[in-house]
Amino acid sequence: MKHAYRGLMIAAASALAMGAGTAGAETTLKMSHFVPTAIGLHTDFMEPWARDLEACSNGEVTVEIHPAGSALGNITKQFDQVRAGVTDISFGHTGIPRGRFPRTSLIELPFVAKSANASSFALWNLSGTLLKPEYPGVHMLGMMAHNPGVIHTTKPVNDLSDLAGLRIRTPNPAISEVLKHYGAEPIGLPPGQIYENLQKGTLDGLTIDWTGIGAYKLGEVVSYHYDIPLYTVGFFFAMNQRTYDGLPENVRACVDKLSGDELVARFGPWWDEWGAAAFAEESASADDVIVVATPEHLEAAKAELAGVTEALIQEVSDSGVKNAAEILEALIATSAEYD
Repeated sequence: MKHAYRGLMIAAASALAMGAGTAGAETTLKMSHFVPTAIGLHTDFMEPWARDLEACSNGEVTVEIHPAGSALGNITKQFDQVRAGVTDISFGHTGIPRGRFPRTSLIELPFVAKSANASSFALWNLSGTLLKPEYPGVHMLGMMAHNPGVIHTTKPVNDLSDLAGLRIRTPNPAISEVLKHYGAEPIGLPPGQIYENLQKGTLDGLTIDWTGIGAYKLGEVVSYHYDIPLYTVGFFFAMNQRTYDGLPENVRACVDKLSGDELVARFGPWWDEWGAAAFAEESASADDVIVVATPEHLEAAKAELAGVTEALIQEVSDSGVKNAAEILEALIATSAEYD
């Protein structure tokens, strides 16, 4: 069955590459992602990007989008799909599945992220060098990270120590270790499953950026927010390399025009806008309590989690990434250029 599946992947990739290179004929490109079509990542980013490519190419290409809930919308399969050519373009989460992108995951370590803008540029600027081994078979269009994720719960949390005994949704292995350090139980769930589990009481809270609170209506099921800039997660936006190479020169020029530095420069402002709207909505709610971590709490948490961070770096190194410390330093230094 493995051989049969591999054969299907190769056949699909070949067919797509041949279709993409057919001159004079309209080419349909398949784009997949894992988010609902009602949220900003789709409405402000991917849907307009697809239509801009169609317009730029004067109709030589059309883009067919397969979002969350579709056969191609599985969060765990985005990179495999685009690499194999099952899709032509994919937007994926670098923390899911666990351990798939160990180099990129270094951006997720506690307190590394300062902003979506800085972290997105850090990932993008290193995507062609130190992070490149993780993205074979694809043409990178952009990389992003969200604004620092914070803690949202159904019970009061005024300090990280208050997490003890709580069941908290975790977005990545790094934050799982942070949660365990403070006595919480980390539970891995994709964003679309958080609301239901909070509603049922099988979760006591979650870690997510403010944008996620608004996008997934989570403000309806959590009332307490501990605003500490704890972490971020990375995302990739990539095109199958054979598809890209097979496009007519003018269409490749359109792809290039709509991607890279100019696209990445838009990610930070988008995350700022989405997050600000959610923060304002929760701030205006009489049922919500927002506690912002003091500078003293922030510095104490950084010191207390130093050992956790060192262990996570060692774990990445042990996985075969011998220059993990170099990559982390480069991510921090590059990010600092955009703060």
